Amino acid sequence: MRKKSSPVQTSSANSLWGGRFAGGPAEIMARINASIGFDQRLYAQDIAGSKAHCEMLIKQGIIGARDGAQILAGLDTILAEISAGKFNFSEALEDIHMNIEARLAELIGPAAGRLHTARSRNDQVAVDFRLWVRDATDALETALKDLQHELLQRAGQHAATIMPGFTHLQSAQPVTFGHHLMAYVEMFGRDRARLRDARVRMNESPLGAAALAGTSFPIDREMTAKALRFARPMRNSLDAVSDRDFALEFLGACAIAATHLSRLAEEIVLWSSAQFGFIALTDEFSTGSSIMPQKRNPDAAELVRAKTGRVAGSFTALLMVMKGLPLTYSKDMQEDKEQVFDAADTMNLSIAAMTGMIRTMIIKEDAMLAAAGKGYSTATDLADWLVRELNIPFRQAHHITGETVKRAEAKGVSLEQLSLTDLQAVEPRITEAARHILSVQASVASRTSFGGAAPERVRSAIAAAKKELG
Repeated sequence: MRKKSSPVQTSSANSLWGGRFAGGPAEIMARINASIGFDQRLYAQDIAGSKAHCEMLIKQGIIGARDGAQILAGLDTILAEISAGKFNFSEALEDIHMNIEARLAELIGPAAGRLHTARSRNDQVAVDFRLWVRDATDALETALKDLQHELLQRAGQHAATIMPGFTHLQSAQPVTFGHHLMAYVEMFGRDRARLRDARVRMNESPLGAAALAGTSFPIDREMTAKALRFARPMRNSLDAVSDRDFALEFLGACAIAATHLSRLAEEIVLWSSAQFGFIALTDEFSTGSSIMPQKRNPDAAELVRAKTGRVAGSFTALLMVMKGLPLTYSKDMQEDKEQVFDAADTMNLSIAAMTGMIRTMIIKEDAMLAAAGKGYSTATDLADWLVRELNIPFRQAHHITGETVKRAEAKGVSLEQLSLTDLQAVEPRITEAARHILSVQASVASRTSFGGAAPERVRSAIAAAKKELG
């Protein structure tokens, strides 16, 4: 969008503030006070709110139908100008609200001044910002759903692809790659639920609260709320203009989702390394080195991992802005928008990058299978067998299995490769049947408890998730 900033006017009275001020602000005051550089993003929401307010004023007989019609037509013209990049934004007019109002006056004359009847910039910005965050919440929830679909697609392809499961980043028990990916489907599902939950609370209209105390004009707040697709008007005018919980909840949900993205990004970085070799990223989501021609760097994943700090920082920043603010509106609250805008942009970019990486990454099944058998990952299966078949208390079975692992380690073989004689040297009652449960395939297949890693369970989980997502 093309934009122009007019020179800051400091020598004459500010027409926006009326007759109270004889002179204009200092140049530095004008610079710190102006928000048009970022809040111009609210233009569509501002015009929607103004149109809803105007239509209500007409219906209630607060302004005349002729003036109202001129206002509505002028607002449509301004929306078209901004959408086409033909609107000149002025820093001297401070914010998006006054830029639009000034342009409206140029288009239709004195009738433009009637639009602000029974309204303040306080409830105006509150409704604009709430509408924007509501739209951003819907967009982010949809992006996360798309990521879930991509994860489900890959999980279905690899429901039986065996890989090591880790605790402390040490080989723990074998799982499947599909099961691993399904863990992130669950995480992002909770993120979407948090966004939907926050949306319910934010879907109340502050319009009509005016500066802070409501208005003496016979307005219809139910009408404007319905026109803007809010569930209801906010019940307290003080709360309506001073609340930014909706922005904080949005940022909080973003911060948690960004943390989940960072965990998956870190695993992609590890998996794509030569030391793991579980996956390869395609050229679309990799970069090279200026000096080492062999390098393929997982920069997309690393950047997603890093951008979590920006999102969490935005949440903390706005939390500190709101901390200790008395009711109702304070100029501090102008610092709310940049944090939210940046977090929304960062999240949408990060989710898009992650979705692309999941869709295109190459899975190296043989490397995963080879790694799954290392580190004596089926030791727990032997301990469980001792409990189940020999009725040995688990703590004793744990000790016996530990001794067995020590023997395998000394011989330089896997548990599966130990002979029956080796096993019986530790516990004489062990039979040949125990050796059949020590392969990674048998281990994974045995994890049939609800939510477990057995391929049949993974496929059931995928089917249930697809049905839920629609």
